[in-house]
This record gives sequence, C-alpha cells and structure tokens, in this order.
Amino acid sequence: MTMPRDLSRLLRPKSIAVVGGGFFAPNVVRQSLKMGFAGDIWPVHPSKDEVAGVKAYRSLADLPHAPDATFIGVNRHLTIDVVRALSASGAGGAICFAAGFRETAHYEAEGQDLQLALIEAAGGMPIIGPNCYGLINYADGALLWPDQHGGRRLQDGEKGAAIITQSSNIACNLTMQTRGLPVAFLMTAGNQAQTGLSEMALGLIEDERVSCLGLHIEGFDKVDGFERLAARARQLKKPIVAMKVGRSEQARAATISHTASLAGSDAASDAFLKRLGIPRVDTIPSFLETLKLLHVVGPLSKPTLSSMSCSGGEASVMADTAEGRRVYFPALTEAHRARVQETLGPLVAVANPLDYNTYIWGKQEALTATFSAMASGGFGLNMLVLDFPRTDRCSDADWWPTVNAFEAALKANGAHGAIVASMGENLSEDHSVELARRGIVPIHGIAEAFDAAEAAVFVAEAWKHPSSPPVGVSGSEPGESVAAERQPDEAVAKAMLAVAGLPVPQGRRVADVAEAVTAAEALGFPVALKALGVAHKSELGAVRLNLKSAADVHDAATALLPLGSGLYVEAMVGGGVAELIVGLTRDPVFGPVMTVGTGGVLVELLKDSATLLLPTTRGDIETALRSLRMFPLLDGYRGRPKADLDAAIAAIEKIARFAMAHAGGIEELDINPLIVCAEGKGAWIADALLVVAAHQPAEKTSGVPAEGEEECLMS
Repeated sequence: MTMPRDLSRLLRPKSIAVVGGGFFAPNVVRQSLKMGFAGDIWPVHPSKDEVAGVKAYRSLADLPHAPDATFIGVNRHLTIDVVRALSASGAGGAICFAAGFRETAHYEAEGQDLQLALIEAAGGMPIIGPNCYGLINYADGALLWPDQHGGRRLQDGEKGAAIITQSSNIACNLTMQTRGLPVAFLMTAGNQAQTGLSEMALGLIEDERVSCLGLHIEGFDKVDGFERLAARARQLKKPIVAMKVGRSEQARAATISHTASLAGSDAASDAFLKRLGIPRVDTIPSFLETLKLLHVVGPLSKPTLSSMSCSGGEASVMADTAEGRRVYFPALTEAHRARVQETLGPLVAVANPLDYNTYIWGKQEALTATFSAMASGGFGLNMLVLDFPRTDRCSDADWWPTVNAFEAALKANGAHGAIVASMGENLSEDHSVELARRGIVPIHGIAEAFDAAEAAVFVAEAWKHPSSPPVGVSGSEPGESVAAERQPDEAVAKAMLAVAGLPVPQGRRVADVAEAVTAAEALGFPVALKALGVAHKSELGAVRLNLKSAADVHDAATALLPLGSGLYVEAMVGGGVAELIVGLTRDPVFGPVMTVGTGGVLVELLKDSATLLLPTTRGDIETALRSLRMFPLLDGYRGRPKADLDAAIAAIEKIARFAMAHAGGIEELDINPLIVCAEGKGAWIADALLVVAAHQPAEKTSGVPAEGEEECLMS
C-alpha cells in the first residue's frame, strides 16, 4: 500500500511557472491574470522576453525559486526533461499537457517507454497527466488551464464543489454550466501515469472551501486509494458522487484506448462504489444536480418526499417519476391532511404530490400557510415544482411571492427544500444562485431531481453504518492451491466444497452402469445422475433427475456414460422453494467478486442478480437477496412456503469464505443452482463448476481428495 503524495503546493500554489509557447501556454498566463491570481506567474521561454504581457525567463534555472505549480506545454520528449529539472529543484508539482504516452495506442511500445521515463523523472514530485488540461482553482484564482472556461471565482467565505474528470473536454463543458453550482476546484486526471484520481481527490477534499466532491471515473487508479478517500470523506462529512462510465461495451472499449487505466467490470465497479458509500449517477445533468443538492443541503436523512405544484399535470408527472425509486411520496396521515386542507378549503383535493390549484396564487400569506402545513410532515426533501417565465418577453414578478412563501415554510419547519423546474431552461443561472443563497436547492429537471434525491439518501444511509473492510484485491499472495486440473469435474469440486463445510448433497463418482446402480441404492432413492466433465449439462442432456428405482438409474447411466469422463450419482434434494445462482469470478481490479441471483436455466434470460465484493457480511448478503426480483418467492409469495432464508445466507457466507481462502487459486466458481428449501430444511448446492487459475501448481493439495476419497467426504 502506498501513501498518497502531498499535493498541497500544486493544488493551492503561491507561484506558477508556465513552460512553453504556441497557443496553449500563453493562455495559462492569461487565465490566471483574468481570475485575479495574487501569487507569482513565471512564464519560461528560451527566446521571448515576455509571454501574455508578463516577464519571461529563459530557463527554469533562472526562476527566483522552485515554483509551487508548473504547467508544462511542450512536446512529450521535452516534457520528460522539464519534469526532471523541476523535481531536482524541489518544485511542488506539474501539469503535463502533452499526449503520446501510454494512453495512445498509436505509439505502443514507444509510448510505454516514455511513460516509464516520465515517472522516473518525476521522482517524488507529483505530476498530473500526461494528456490533460490541468487544474482550475476557483477558490484562489490559480489556473493551470490552457483554454477558456465559463466559471467564476469563489467569493470570500464561499464554498463550492470539487470536480475531477478523466476527460478534458468534459471538464471544459462542465465549466460552462449555468445551473448555479459553485465550483471550488476542477481537475482533469488524464493518463494518471503517476498521480491517480483518488490521490487528487484526497488532496481536494481536505480544503475547507470544498463542500462536496464529484468524480467522473473511467477507471479506478487504486482500490485502496478510493477506500482511503471514502473513509476521509465520511470523517469530514463531505459527500462524494460518481459518474462512472463503462456500462456498455462501446464505452469500455473507448476507455481502454483513452486512459491507459483498468476499467474493471461494470457490475464490480458498481458494487465497489456502493461499498464505499458513493452514489452513482449516469448522466452529466444528474451529476451536476446531485452536486448542487449535496452542496446546498447535504445528505438526506429520509427517503420521503413531498411535492407541491399548482398543476394536476405536474403532480401526476412527479408521482409517475417516483415510481420504482428508492425515494417516494408517502401518503399523508389524516392529521397532516387535515392541516393542509384547512389552508386550502374544501374544493382542493389534498394528497402527496399536492396540486394546490391557483386559488392562492400570488397570495404570499396563503401560500406560506399551505407550504408550511405540507412541510410539517418531516419529509426528507420538500419539492416545489416551479418553472419561471423567460424574462426577455415576460415578467417573473408574480413568481417571487411563491418563492418567499416556500422559503418561510422551510425555515419554520427546519426542513430541506428544492425548487424543481420541469424544464432546465425555465430556471436561469441568476435565479438558481439566488435560490441557493436562500438555502433552497435549485434543480433543473424532474428526473434529475429524483436522481439527486436518491443519491443524497444513499449517502446518508451509508454513513449510518460502519465502513466495509478493504476488498480482497488480487495481486496479493495466492491462497491455498485448489486443484491439479484447470477445470476439476463436479465430483472433485463438490468434494472440495464439502471439506470446507458447505452444504453438498451426498454423492459418489462411478465408472460404469453397475457402479451407478450400486451407489444409488446406497444413497437411497430418488437420486440424480450426471455425466462428469460436461460444463453445460442441461443443454447437452447430461443430467437426469428424480430417478426412483434401480431400473431408472440403469437406463439413465447407459445413456449418459458416453457423454463424459464418468458418472456422478447424487442424493436428490426435495422441497425446493427457489433456485439461486452464486457465482464467483476474479476481477483484475477488485479481486474476488460474488454474484447472487435467480438461478436455474433462466439465469441468462432473467438477468436478476446482485454483485458483492469480498469479503462481505451477512447483512450485505441478505440485502443483496432482498434486492432480487425473485425475492418474493423466498418470502412465501401468494401462499407458497417460505424459504429457509437463514440457510441460504449461511451457505452463501461459506461460499464467500471458501473463495477468500483460495483467492489466488480460483478463476471462477459457478454454483447453479443453490436450491433453497422450505424453512428449516436448509439450502443445498446442486451443481458446481470450478475453474482454477492457470498458475496453480501441478501437485494435489490437502484441499482436494485423492482418487477414491470422494465417497468418504460425501458420506
């Protein structure tokens, strides 16, 4: 585990050096001057006396002292020389603008060599990039940024969000937002050759002027770095929201070609963010609106919402948009409904969402009474749907009594509130800034409002519980060796699971038809019979179930024997209520990853699953099971018997422990199905597929029985 570098001088510089000419380097000088940077700005150019009107120095050696931060705007070969000179001088850090290192497939081996040379040249000095635009510090007016931007400097005493993105173009676009979100810092991560996104984030979140943090993630630089970041954010009570790309195959391909960082599987990435207490949103608008909500009011302690509008149509849209979400509109209690009804009279139907009609429009006192009565319900967030008119053609004067009333109602009840414009263009930047100044969250878009509320509730829920233990990443010392074969057959795999104490039905490997009949009689009918050495038994007809007699076994064995490398006779599991799949894979970023979901032959069709990183807890396993669409089957759907949920959770816990014990040796473990019986009847592993990592030693270990031992282990 490596500790993060000290980025304080780079992020909050008192002196800035700018190396290079052309179009981009002079722009860095201009942008810092334009933003009113109070520190020193030192352009470095071998032939110019001044750059953008500022005195230039011929070389780094001529500078008054080592700069805190340097923007390097020269080609990739010269960049390495400049970084080496800065590091030797004791500089605070540098932004490497040039491309053509490991992130660019075109350069291949040359790019990789240059990247290694760049890291060696930097030594202990932090460098950001290469292939990135750099840093905008809106708190101090320090811009190591080679282009125009649309942001503003923070006022004295003002806080703002910090944002890091791996895309410089997205960063440029984010500066142009007109949604009223104050930004304290904006950084681009680029290639992350040396200093990763999590290290940058740790440096930013310590600043007292940062209220919350937004991360646009293409790939995770360090798992333990993100774990440190999440832990520190929790300590500082500064929430983080992530926009993680890579759900689609196209996005994953673009990531590999663009960032030279490991994207990891999307399901594992999602599980990792949840484990850290970092909510994930999917769009840039939702990303910005979530940051705005977290900046203005912070995490939301309850998932309950209220909505008020003067339109039944808007109330219906709000209700529909909430459908299926973790945040919701609870029905009003009778007492609460009566309080609201009293302010509106008998002609208005009171509900949540509320259409308060237009009877009280423009009447601030009446509006305040209604809004106060509604907000008295202790909701996590109170939303007022209000689209402002365009002021170039209309007047918005009649809208402000509504805003004033909402503000008064929130203050009277100590409640959180948001004004939600159904269309983003109907809430101007000036209006948004004014609403935020009053402590009201200005939200552009109804769907974005729900995304933001869900994210804010997720953070609050996560912070209520202890942090999860570090994930069991790969790359550590391998666990116990697990088998000689690359893919042990089902008999060997189940023997291993049985040794580890997992619930495996009794079974025996047999070589011919006669042995199959003898084994079945010893186990007791009914039995299952399977051909060994066949990966997808159902598709190939290599399994026969519920064989009730010696004759049944004889006929089945005769048919199955030619299909594989032997036969496996197993006691049938009766009383199954539901079938689960429990899968384990080894993710290159996160190590062992467990998937639980609806099992059986429909697993690929239904795609009803949840992903957990290991190690995991009993509570996490239960939460994962309860998130499945099939969970009602486990819970006694429509009078069916309830499943033995405790046994299912215990079995999955043991599977997880088995995977961690053999973390370096298992490539894949697929248990499908795990048959969950009725309450008190247990859960049983009906089928198991095991794939062993290629680096496993050839000899057998104590975890695998020698030939002929399976019968003993199963009995």
